[in-house]
Amino acid sequence: MFLVYPSTPVIDDTLQTATAAPPAVDITADDGVRHELWVVGNGSTVDHLSSAFEHLPALYVADGHHRSAAASRIAAARRAANPGHTGEEPYNYFLSVIFPHNQMQIMDYNRVVKDLHGLDPETFLRRIEVPFKVEHSAEPVRPSRPAQFGMYLDGVWYRLTLDEQRIPWEDPVGRLDVSLLQDNLIEPILGIVDPCRDDRIGFVGGIRGLEGLARRVDDGGMRIAFSLHPTRMEELMAVADAGEVMPPKSTWFEPKLADGVVSHPLD
Repeated sequence: MFLVYPSTPVIDDTLQTATAAPPAVDITADDGVRHELWVVGNGSTVDHLSSAFEHLPALYVADGHHRSAAASRIAAARRAANPGHTGEEPYNYFLSVIFPHNQMQIMDYNRVVKDLHGLDPETFLRRIEVPFKVEHSAEPVRPSRPAQFGMYLDGVWYRLTLDEQRIPWEDPVGRLDVSLLQDNLIEPILGIVDPCRDDRIGFVGGIRGLEGLARRVDDGGMRIAFSLHPTRMEELMAVADAGEVMPPKSTWFEPKLADGVVSHPLD
C-alpha cells in the first residue's frame, strides 16, 4: 500500500535524523531506480513516530486501493475462521509505505481515443472550439497549468484552454483536469460516457513522455491523443477530505517501489 501523510515537522524531522545514517538496504533495481531502506529500531523513536502518526487527521491512499480492499476481505475471512483471534494476528495488518505529501510527485495520466465518434476532423475542431480556445503548436504540448490540455491529431499538436466559466470551482472532483476533459470533450463530443468500460479509450502514463503518447496515434492504433496537466497532491487530498472518489486513471506515480524488498507473511 502506498500512502501519503500531510507533511508535519514532528515526523519529517525524526525521519530526517533516522536517514542520516547508512541504510540497512541499498539496491538498484533492473529499471535503474535506487531503493534505500532504514530500520528504526530505537524503542523511544518508534513510540515517538507512532504517537505522531496517531495524531494525524488522516492518511491518504495514493496507490493500492484494490490491494487494501483485498487485504481487508482476507482479514475478515480469517478472523471468522478463528474464533479465538486476538487482533494481533499477522492477517490483521498489511504492508504499507508512507511518504509526506510535499515529497510526492504525481505524473500526468494521458488519454488516447480510437476514433472521432463519426466526425470528420474539421467538424470535430469546430465542436471543441465552443468550450476551448484552440491554438496550433509547432511543438508537442505539455500543459503548463490546470485547465489546459495538449491534443495530437493528424500529426499536428494543439493547445486547448478551457473557458474558465466552465470550471466548477466548488467541486473538488469536477474541477480536476481529468474531469474537465471528460465532461467537456471526451463525453459530449467523443461519446465516451464510461472511460472505465469503453474500449475506445486508452490511458498512457506520463513516464512514457509526449513522444510515446504521439506514437500511439502515429502507429495507427489510435486516432487522437490528449496530454493533461498532472493532478496535484493537494487536489487528491481535497477529494478524499470531501468524502469523494478520484476519477479513474487520474494519477500516475513514478518510480514504483520494488517488490520483495520487504515482506509481511500472513501465516
